[in-house]
Amino acid sequence: MSVAPTGRFLRNIWYPIMWSSDLAADALVERVALDEPIVFFRRDDGTPAAVADICPHRFAPLHLGKRCPGDRIRCGYHGLEFDATGACVRNPHGDGRIPAAASIRAYTLVERHKIVWLWMGTRTPNPATIPNFDIFDDPAPGTLTKFDAITMAANYELIVDNLMDLSHTAFLHDGLLGNDAQARGSIEVRQDGNTVYVSRYNRNVPAVEVYDLLFRQDGKPFDFWDTMRWDAPGCFLLDTGVHAPGATRAEGTGIFAVHLLTPQTATSTNYLFSAVRQNVQNGQPPTPQIAAKIGELRRHIFQSQDTVMIEKQQGMLDRFPSRTAHAALFSIDAGPARYKRVLCTLLDAD
Repeated sequence: MSVAPTGRFLRNIWYPIMWSSDLAADALVERVALDEPIVFFRRDDGTPAAVADICPHRFAPLHLGKRCPGDRIRCGYHGLEFDATGACVRNPHGDGRIPAAASIRAYTLVERHKIVWLWMGTRTPNPATIPNFDIFDDPAPGTLTKFDAITMAANYELIVDNLMDLSHTAFLHDGLLGNDAQARGSIEVRQDGNTVYVSRYNRNVPAVEVYDLLFRQDGKPFDFWDTMRWDAPGCFLLDTGVHAPGATRAEGTGIFAVHLLTPQTATSTNYLFSAVRQNVQNGQPPTPQIAAKIGELRRHIFQSQDTVMIEKQQGMLDRFPSRTAHAALFSIDAGPARYKRVLCTLLDAD
């Protein structure tokens, strides 16, 4: 398995481009996906729309313009107006003639599970293929963390590698998400269609901060599990938690942690994350304070630890391609190797 990214993007697939809460009624929100600048807005009826974020006249970014009635965006430079289909529908200058070239690409969107999903391909999109994140549909009070986001200056595949091999938590996130004792846990990989699962179990390991916060808050050892679900190209649902040594998962508590990646460019990635607590009856009662603390810890972990390491990894690949062409493989690479095979098959068929 090569650690270096494939250098290709899947296009005929749904991308989680932003949280629904990121798109206010009168806002123009810019994003970059697969090397394409895109501006997002809501139609008059509240449904999301998106067009290329570049005016065909002088190439001004449309997100610096204004949202207008009639599902329109007005360019802030010369006042040209575009509708949700990408057509130029108003030229305020001279005789008002609109050249044939004055149109831009429009994109298909679906809003589901409090996520705005973007279709980047040319094939007919099927909303039924959007991965299931219904944990966000109706979470119990006090169980949902903040809908958060960061940008990583790295190829999204390096982040997928990171999430498909959670053995790194024992070292990179020592004391917060893992510790040395958890590095010895068994790993199981299974595949269901194009979905890949990687699971670990650790018995009677020292407590770590995030899980102790949810469970007993006594610092005593516990049994620990995690199962990561991957759907191409970068959608993750982590089922993770703890229980007393020798007990069962039904007697434990934990979180469903969501990680959503959309490539911006070959070396930058939009990273959405949030979490919902599970089996709260077996742990600390859900409160806004605990939910906020979990969100703060996860942001610190991803931004101050994962981001630093992965961006440096990207730098090594960029600067020393001959030295990073081949990687030594270990048993912990079973998850990354499996997803990479699935991804390459999907890329070849795309």
